[in-house]
Amino acid sequence: MHQYIAMNRFKVAQDNAEAFEKRWLDREVLLKTVPGFVSFQFLKGPTQDGLTLYASHTVWDSHDAFVGWTQSEQFRQAHTGAGQGRTLMVGSPGFEGFLVLQNIPA
Repeated sequence: MHQYIAMNRFKVAQDNAEAFEKRWLDREVLLKTVPGFVSFQFLKGPTQDGLTLYASHTVWDSHDAFVGWTQSEQFRQAHTGAGQGRTLMVGSPGFEGFLVLQNIPA
């Protein structure tokens, strides 16, 4: 069975960057309560043309574990009010999912 990485990419206007970061960093994290959760990173990328790129990067034991998360009560709780965050973004988040074919730990 392969681990699975779920990533969401967000473009945020520089004027909204601080509020966007605060929204993520101050939220209640429910991921640790879900079977199959491995790790999570909130990433800040480059700023280009007034937009800063952010990404959420979540590692799961398997694709099935990720699907279980998306169908869980914790997922519903975590995404309550998510529409309010859309006002901080430019466009919609972009989702990318990956099966891990090779993992070389430290």
